[in-house]
Amino acid sequence: MSASEQAAAAPALARTARRKPRRMGGWDWTRWIFLTLLLIYATAPIVWMFLTSIKGQFAALQYPPEWIPKEPTLEHYIRLLSPQEETGREFLRYGLNSLWVSTATTVIGVVIAVPAAYAFSRFRFPGRKLLFYSVLVRNMFPAVVFLIPLFIMMRWLRLVNTSWSLILTYLTFGLPLSIWLLKGFYDNIPVQLEQAARIDGATRFQAFIRVVMPLSTPGIIATAIYSFILAWNEYVYALTFLNDKSKLTLPVGLERFFAQYTTNWPGLMAAAFVMSVPVVILFLILQKYFVRALTEGAVKS
Repeated sequence: MSASEQAAAAPALARTARRKPRRMGGWDWTRWIFLTLLLIYATAPIVWMFLTSIKGQFAALQYPPEWIPKEPTLEHYIRLLSPQEETGREFLRYGLNSLWVSTATTVIGVVIAVPAAYAFSRFRFPGRKLLFYSVLVRNMFPAVVFLIPLFIMMRWLRLVNTSWSLILTYLTFGLPLSIWLLKGFYDNIPVQLEQAARIDGATRFQAFIRVVMPLSTPGIIATAIYSFILAWNEYVYALTFLNDKSKLTLPVGLERFFAQYTTNWPGLMAAAFVMSVPVVILFLILQKYFVRALTEGAVKS
């Protein structure tokens, strides 16, 4: 083969070499085994919860346990989601209460966290660092420490037994991390883009709305997911602040399946499974934005 033919064939040989699959080494097998075990560890409780929810009451209490139900039934799901059933009406009411509280917490939290994080990222003012780090001081203490002070405050504001007591409380817990997450994301957006918009005649607010906001969409979505999950799953404050049965949220409403001498385990598992579905669907749909926000917000350009 002449030198010219060898030169012409070189790119094809290089592509062939690149296509050759890489053999998996010991570290690759270790990684896959670890990820498989982690996946099993994370999904096994959910699978067992679903399998229990389609069993009868007797089969759920059987020992040794019946791993695969021989006579699966959707009776508990039908009761939960049927407005004609008393259990269904209560469960749907609890679900609407949780949806209202979680949505309101998410929307208000994002509206407050976005300008606060932008101010910490772009402006320099006295006490900026002290104020920024003090925002996270609340996360140094367990949530139960603030239970009595917040209850006294809500009683003084006459908000006890209202959904607004939960919304304000969840904002207290969710805003610090939301601001921290968004601030890191804004730090990664070049300030030169805003300066170019200002040169073209835009005001700072217009540059923020038209330039920064579209680029910060993944961070805003990640913040919204975090706020929604926090409000959706919270139990202690909902149990303390609410005493009207019609205003309970789902985590507290699940207590209906517990009685003094018996527990409806299949119904409880069905309710818990249905309760987890909205959060799982929300995260699966928006997970790419959540991962992008964490990666882009973690590295400053």
